[in-house]
Amino acid sequence: MSSIELTSSQKTILTALINLHRETEDAVKGEDIAAEVDRNPGTIRNQMQSLKALQLVEGVPGPKGGYKPTANAYEALDVDQMDEPAAVPLLHNGEPVDTANVGEIDLSSVHHPDLCRAEIHVQGSVREFHEGDSVRVGPTPLSKLVIDGTVDGKDDTDNILILRIDDMRAPAGEPSH
Repeated sequence: MSSIELTSSQKTILTALINLHRETEDAVKGEDIAAEVDRNPGTIRNQMQSLKALQLVEGVPGPKGGYKPTANAYEALDVDQMDEPAAVPLLHNGEPVDTANVGEIDLSSVHHPDLCRAEIHVQGSVREFHEGDSVRVGPTPLSKLVIDGTVDGKDDTDNILILRIDDMRAPAGEPSH
């Protein structure tokens, strides 16, 4: 496919669409994209028409409708479209969570052990997690990182768990690289 030159506004909207679509795997409503990028829903609808003309977006009609990114959208933004993301186990109070996978781990203040926190971005719902619950994340595929922590907070909207880290080690086994 030839390279498509997108405006910064189109890139912002397309990136928001891809991120929102990854979370739900469903069509994304224009209002949700508008809220994500802090723009007027009418502006989003106009931009979506141009993105549809470029074959980067497909419209889905009906009450559960909205927009979905096409394979060309991922290519235009140079984003990897993963069919099967690596499985990173998540345990909640010692029980495996089969309905969720860890998408990203952000460590903050690692140099300050008393305040060490981890933001765990989960693909799947975090509604069943509550403050004080114990959580184990990992081992991750390459570094074999395992984090044991206590839920300190959560963001249901973005499926993020904030953990107070009790223990962290890598490699927890032999690394695969």
